[in-house]
Amino acid sequence: MPLVHHTQREVTLKVVYYGVGLGGKTTNLETIHAQTRPESRGKLVSVNTEAERTLFLDFLPLQLGKFRGYTVRLHLISVPGQIAQDSTRQMVLRHVDGVVLVVDSQADAVEGNNYAIRNLDYNLRQDGTDPDRIPMVVQYNKRDLSGVLDVEELSERLGVPEGVPELVSSARDGWGVFETVKSIVRVCMHQLGDPSLRSEGRVECLLEEPRARFYPSGPVSMIHALAPQEEDEQELELDELELVSS
Repeated sequence: MPLVHHTQREVTLKVVYYGVGLGGKTTNLETIHAQTRPESRGKLVSVNTEAERTLFLDFLPLQLGKFRGYTVRLHLISVPGQIAQDSTRQMVLRHVDGVVLVVDSQADAVEGNNYAIRNLDYNLRQDGTDPDRIPMVVQYNKRDLSGVLDVEELSERLGVPEGVPELVSSARDGWGVFETVKSIVRVCMHQLGDPSLRSEGRVECLLEEPRARFYPSGPVSMIHALAPQEEDEQELELDELELVSS
């Protein structure tokens, strides 16, 4: 649920990076932090272990441009991939506005990717959230590695519904990362509409109708993300996301 503050003219979105362990969720946030101007982002907070990059969560506050006169702020969060951390995932998913499903493109990660989709469905439902109505994009990560599966094959094996934004990336090398951020923000802001017409505080930002579902076995569901509007219609200058100069 986005937070709308009319006095400060601000909108805050919570975006969760979800996916298989060691799939690149933390690396996405590290890349965003490293390539964004210090005045436009807060401190990246991580709790790590030797066994896996993220034990608890990664948290990165980020400020974008303006949307219809309102400053857009993001809280980017990644969650642990290990099975034992379901309680943490459920807590992090509470009041989520958008989800980035980070897919490990390696052939031996397909089963883990399928589990991540089922697990996301389960944890959203545990909090009473309809997973079919959550804005979402899919990021095929680790495209820099040799021997990865074709995107078309991955999409088919994961059963990505037609219309869900699909992006390719190498979070380690830094490409495709900001395109992913822009894509999920477009979907969320399209659902939010004009902030000035919304009530103060948390507001609902779900898809109006449930979308088609992913089809790995088990209770899996996901949304079709709405096609992004043209930049001049959205009024959100995502291309102006301030990066560190090369």
